[in-house]
Amino acid sequence: MSADDVPEAFHVTTDDQLRAVSNLTRHRIMAVLRFEPATITQIAERVGLAKGSSSYHVRLLERAGLVKVVRTRKVRGVTERYYAMAARSIVLPDPGEGGPDVLMRHAVADLEAAPADGERHVRMAHLRLTDEQFAELGARLQALADEYRELSDPSLPDTSLVFALFHPASRKQAEGDAE
Repeated sequence: MSADDVPEAFHVTTDDQLRAVSNLTRHRIMAVLRFEPATITQIAERVGLAKGSSSYHVRLLERAGLVKVVRTRKVRGVTERYYAMAARSIVLPDPGEGGPDVLMRHAVADLEAAPADGERHVRMAHLRLTDEQFAELGARLQALADEYRELSDPSLPDTSLVFALFHPASRKQAEGDAE
């Protein structure tokens, strides 16, 4: 299957799919498979897992439809399977009021695990925007991420981009929740 045949998005709709993507180890396995297919052995080496653990997590992702076998080859009488992501991106359901988004939790865990001496750009800005400005900024951020994803070269080191644009709880709402 060529990269052009891969669907743009996989929409998580079931509890099993949500459980599969909510696990940090499986998140890291999907990161390995983001740009190129890999075998269980290759995944285990890149994520730092035992082959058995790697196989277990990949099977769960495969059952959930998030990864799939894209090619096989025989090596010394054993069939080696190469796994790849089933889509270019994963769309999660809205976590609901007060529910932290699983992608943000994983992004923070990845940031914490990244080498401290590596280059990072981490910023937070508080803005006051109209609904139209809010929508425009969201669209511009998505377009920028899409533009750079198209420029992405699998031979280069991995870079993660995470953004969240949201309206925080109002002070009155936060005080009411604390009571």
